[in-house]
Amino acid sequence: MNNHEIDYKLYGDDMQFVEVELDPQETVVAEAGALMMMEDGIEMQTIFGDGSGSSGGGGIMGKLMGAGKRMLTGESLFMTTFTNTGSGKKHVSFASPYPGKIIPLDLSQYNGKIICQKDAFLAAAKGVSIGIEFQRKLGVGFFGGEGFIMQKLEGDGMTFVHAGGTIIEKRLRPGEILRVDTGCLVAMTQNVNYDIEMVKGVKTALFGGEGLFFATLRGPGTVWIQSLPFSRLASRVFAAAPQTPGGGSRDEGSVAGGLFNMFGGK
Repeated sequence: MNNHEIDYKLYGDDMQFVEVELDPQETVVAEAGALMMMEDGIEMQTIFGDGSGSSGGGGIMGKLMGAGKRMLTGESLFMTTFTNTGSGKKHVSFASPYPGKIIPLDLSQYNGKIICQKDAFLAAAKGVSIGIEFQRKLGVGFFGGEGFIMQKLEGDGMTFVHAGGTIIEKRLRPGEILRVDTGCLVAMTQNVNYDIEMVKGVKTALFGGEGLFFATLRGPGTVWIQSLPFSRLASRVFAAAPQTPGGGSRDEGSVAGGLFNMFGGK
């Protein structure tokens, strides 16, 4: 085992957090800002790159390459490590950034590699490499919802991935095809064939409300699908927010004006 072996426990339903149990000198790596709480005796340190400890990772060029890969995926150049420097077991917890589920994945059970959407990674045992996965097909790159670049998690330890809404795991048989909305794909094993297919029919494409493209996943392999992509949630919130010149809500203004007229007006 190259990765630290960590124990964990998930709490909550729709707003989950994961509690990681660290033995002495064990370390977990997390995205900057993911920390919820930690016990005394855990040392927190900010590192440059992904902190995988992979070959070349200790040199200046290795660290620059690791940080550059994270920048391409839209993540911070830095990550945070949490190490148990005490003598007994200690606990550190990481929270999900928006409503959804946390998926614990043991990479040793998936041939040491998982491909996921760019902002899905939450935390992992030290030694897991967080890199980039380029989509070789132009259609996937332009219309796949995730662009040319996705995250790849490599190693043989535990990693925690977050996604929105309810998560379902689908195991595809050889040749089995699953079509999903491009934003609903969370993660997949490396042997799944990922492609983009255009919606058939002009009326369906223009008025179906589902976009012009969807993702085609061909087995064998395992895929994880989310019911509420963050982009969909954000667009609905933005569309529902009242747009007024002053930046405030029209309803707030009407309530405030009504109170003013009631108590101060004639």
